[in-house]
Amino acid sequence: MKLVAENVTKVFGEGPTRVHALDNVSVEISEGEMVCILGPSGCGKTTLLSMFGGLEWPTRGRVLINGEEIRGPGRDRAMVFQEYTVFPWKTVRNNVKFALRLKGIAGSIQDEITAHFIRLVGLDGFEDRFPGQLSGGMRQRLALATCLSIDPEVLLMDEPLGACDAFTRLRLQEETIRIWRETKKTFVMVTHSISEAVVMGQTVVVMTPRPGRIHQVIRSGLRYPRRHTDRAVRELEEEIMQVLSRAEDGQSNGRGEDAHRWTTTSES
Repeated sequence: MKLVAENVTKVFGEGPTRVHALDNVSVEISEGEMVCILGPSGCGKTTLLSMFGGLEWPTRGRVLINGEEIRGPGRDRAMVFQEYTVFPWKTVRNNVKFALRLKGIAGSIQDEITAHFIRLVGLDGFEDRFPGQLSGGMRQRLALATCLSIDPEVLLMDEPLGACDAFTRLRLQEETIRIWRETKKTFVMVTHSISEAVVMGQTVVVMTPRPGRIHQVIRSGLRYPRRHTDRAVRELEEEIMQVLSRAEDGQSNGRGEDAHRWTTTSES
């Protein structure tokens, strides 16, 4: 397993301001897997992602990467946020180069690595533009290139496409899947969108309302590329909608936290 959460509980604050965010959450994520964490607002999705990133710590339980307990941020993980986390005063090229300098990459090969990742996210031709001269979707591609350039083992994404318009969101879903398949890295993405989770995720982790628990883990067998109009995609969306409804109603899924393999078609 690449990432593991073991019986994780998270409580913020004390007394009347106390918030029980996560309760006894256990989940395993394999190396090279594309995982979407899905659930209602406030269910602790971002808190769990932040623990994998080393930005939050469990009140009880453990989070691990490669079998070692996570005790803070590390170069083996990078995070893409919903907001565009790029430097507005630096060009596309210099944003990516800055990340390489932080990692200590030799100046002699910075240009080569920078050019590779700018091409990978489809920003070639925009190297000398500033973020303010880019569309929202292009700025998010820049954030993705900056994170990937430091060669993390795991990319953690918190609603990275949430601020995009519908057309851009569809395009970036396709681009993100392409990049994941080319890099073979472990991608973990928080989303509120059932359709996005189905189109992108090999595994969909469905969480309950706060305090967040793992209601069901659905391991999709749908082959890529997936289209929102595909019959199998729509059928899996409907199944997950029912799972979310049961989770919000507090009903047992009859399987506890066991994974459910959805195998209408084989995955490629």
